[in-house]
Amino acid sequence: MPEPEEESIAQAIEQICRERGINKDTVVSTIEAALAAAFKKDFGNPNQLIKVKFDLKKGTTRIYQVKEITEEEEIKTPERQITLKEAKKQSKKKNLKVGDTIEKRLETPAGYGRIAAQTAKQVIIQRVREAEREVIFDEYKKQEGELINGVVQRIEGDQVLVDLGKATGVIFREGQMPTETYRPGQRLRMFVERVEESSKGPQVVVSRTNSKVVQQLFELEIPEISTGTVEIKSIAREAGTRSKVAVHSKEEGVDPIGSCVGQRGARVQAIIGELGGEKLDIVLWDKDPKAFITNALSPAKILEVKVDEKNKEAVVNVPTDQLSLAIGKAGQNVRLASKLTGYKLDIEEAKGEVTEEETKDKKGKKEKGEKTKKKESKKKKVTKKEKVKVDEDKKSKSKTAKKKTSAEKIARKKVDKSEKFKPIKKESGSKKESKTKEIKK
Repeated sequence: MPEPEEESIAQAIEQICRERGINKDTVVSTIEAALAAAFKKDFGNPNQLIKVKFDLKKGTTRIYQVKEITEEEEIKTPERQITLKEAKKQSKKKNLKVGDTIEKRLETPAGYGRIAAQTAKQVIIQRVREAEREVIFDEYKKQEGELINGVVQRIEGDQVLVDLGKATGVIFREGQMPTETYRPGQRLRMFVERVEESSKGPQVVVSRTNSKVVQQLFELEIPEISTGTVEIKSIAREAGTRSKVAVHSKEEGVDPIGSCVGQRGARVQAIIGELGGEKLDIVLWDKDPKAFITNALSPAKILEVKVDEKNKEAVVNVPTDQLSLAIGKAGQNVRLASKLTGYKLDIEEAKGEVTEEETKDKKGKKEKGEKTKKKESKKKKVTKKEKVKVDEDKKSKSKTAKKKTSAEKIARKKVDKSEKFKPIKKESGSKKESKTKEIKK
């Protein structure tokens, strides 16, 4: 019959294994080592090599002393060594030889279960924790190189501690984006760089600045990349500000840039949102280094690219008005293009080349001159027509005036004739007198 202490140990082990998802074999092996250490301390000799076999189903223990078969002359510790003759007497094994080991069963002393339980309690707890840590370590070790979700727990100095579920992740200074401010409770998507063992358990080192964060987000958001239709050839990133991604289509008829951008920019905007507003330049990859360098330096327009493939260097000629655009703010554009292509780039201003602004000005002046000429010709035509109309109006007015004058003359002549033939009336004497008076006055 197993002792009650042994039964309680067996039940506790089964419960721990179920709750924490730990393998029973690892727990049993740690318990056997702990029980052997307890027996050696209280009932055995420190020089003995004790082995304990624990039966989890029955809750019983069997104690064995292990000895190595050696030559009689070489025996130094009798507690661990035995001669071949004595080994054949004590063991039922056949064909024993020097170098083999035998196990001799020892009697279980009274009260061993109670003492063993008390002595092994702390050791068992410690070993169980170690086993649990190993499970967590193996679980997160498999997730190295992948994205993982977490919640910011607290900030200690320049380190951000993130709750990953079973473990705690750490974002060191170099893994933090300069444009982000972290606060407790904030949800983040991070890249697992490495998993390390520490005294406090497995330490998961995560990052927000790794260039593979962009690659993993592209694979999650864009189905053409996850299926392999579109391939990401290279990524150059300055976390928090700008990234350049070179893509290539393996199938004809598939636009790699269009598939990454999505309808109305929906796909790329989702990635930018995850990166905290970081700008993304998606460029077309090309086998020809000249074409690839030209694409990588976009949005600047390039005139000529001279490539030295042996030394991985290239000289790029750009117009005067495109020089600052090709270099970028604080040299960011050319720096990212250099990382993306793998070439050392020298940007040079093209001499004697007519800039786009000058050509635009010339075109504008020509267009303005043509427009003014057209307007002047239209005005001349209008003035000619107006003159013709004015002359016609004058002629018509003169004709009407002549007609009027001739009609008036004829009317006057008629009036004169009628006045000539009127009879002269004689005035009375009274009227003559009144007129003379008025004259006198």
